[in-house]
Amino acid sequence: MTRNGQRLLMLIDDEPAQRRLVAAIAARRGWRTVFANEGEVAIATLGTPDGMALDAVILDHSSPDADASELIAELRMRRPQLPILMLTANGSVAAAVSAMRAGATDFLVKPLASERLLAALEAAVGGKTSGELRPLTEKLSAPLAFDEIVGSAPQFRAALAIAAKAARARVPVLIEGESGVGKEVVAEAIHAASPRNRKDIVAVNCGAIPANLVESELFGHEKGAFTGAFERKIGRFQEADGGTLFLDEVGEMPLEAQVKLLRVLQSGEIQPIGARHPKEVDVRVIAATNKTLLAEVEAGRFREDLYYRLNVVQVTIPPLRERTGDIPGLARHLLGRIAEQPGLRPLGITDDALALLGTYDWPGNVRQLQNALFRAAVLCDGDGLTRADFPQIAQLALGKPAGQGAGSQSSGNAGVTLFRPDGNLRALDEIEADVIRLAIGHYRGRMTEVARRLGIGRSTLYRKLGELGIDQSAA
Repeated sequence: MTRNGQRLLMLIDDEPAQRRLVAAIAARRGWRTVFANEGEVAIATLGTPDGMALDAVILDHSSPDADASELIAELRMRRPQLPILMLTANGSVAAAVSAMRAGATDFLVKPLASERLLAALEAAVGGKTSGELRPLTEKLSAPLAFDEIVGSAPQFRAALAIAAKAARARVPVLIEGESGVGKEVVAEAIHAASPRNRKDIVAVNCGAIPANLVESELFGHEKGAFTGAFERKIGRFQEADGGTLFLDEVGEMPLEAQVKLLRVLQSGEIQPIGARHPKEVDVRVIAATNKTLLAEVEAGRFREDLYYRLNVVQVTIPPLRERTGDIPGLARHLLGRIAEQPGLRPLGITDDALALLGTYDWPGNVRQLQNALFRAAVLCDGDGLTRADFPQIAQLALGKPAGQGAGSQSSGNAGVTLFRPDGNLRALDEIEADVIRLAIGHYRGRMTEVARRLGIGRSTLYRKLGELGIDQSAA
């Protein structure tokens, strides 16, 4: 830490624009940034006063001189405790795996979102696993259909049921939930189940766009429309014409851009910057936010009229700490997807490790769980993950009072609660309904397999669905 109390970050990157962006974002939380355009300069800097005071390093994988893994290994050898974050382009899985094996603390995916960068820095210097990081595996995995989404908790399945019904309509959908709960996964499932699925969903992270570029990003611009507009740009609305536009972190959108978004939703027309005439577009909008958008309206940070335009159908995804019984199924599912990535292999996971994962609150939700599993899979030498492969989670969960987590009043890892909050047993039909929902989620809606595993016939299963009021689209 520097003498004036600022924390010190070294950025190893030769791109001036990205240097300015990272430094500006880090400065919001009191970080001062020093720069090195190549590995040799970074190594030399370690011996200077600035180098001695470093609190963290960010390395761009595309830096010119080096095998990033060799540079990370060298930095790690010289400073064993120094947090090292690698910045990589989406898709560079093999590079990320190699970097983490060389000693990188974590990695971030470009383009950078300000909150994720700040969360990563805070997590790194605090010695914690970040809940805001977006692992490469999240973006590389193919979208899931509703019947492929893992989770049997009633509140979660109810949210999916609403989303599944809304998918068939053209109406806007607002998805609320904490960071990392899987809002984008649900948005992609809505699109996949809609009549618009012939086109790819177009995603925009509103929190990652500078305020002065939001209008150009969403609606496009003509060549020469403003300083720096050297060529015509097609906006995301026009790109999504005939399909679906996913506005992630919509609560971060500046008020001026909110006005223009509202106008587009009302008129069905966009006006690219510098264009003489508007263009008609046919776009279904799905928005997501990790904030309570109605509270943002009341605080004057989000337009009320836009809120009601976006919130025709609302889907609220519960946090992972409210459905810890889903952790075993989620962990196995995520490990299967991680194993598909270059440089990784199929791994099992022990009951002891699953029990540990169930004792943690997961403030970063499913994204954080996936990040922890990805890290463990990268570093694992055995055939399966054990409790020892999650030292950070074990440390964070240490001292948590008994009665919290997946093991609380439930049947082991099954995730079916036996007792009510007042200590009395739940009714048998309620428990039976939860078991059936869990089985349908675990076997991804394959009803023949569900019936076989439950030891009943398919006709009996469907009869119970009706008797217990289980909506199969939500189960």
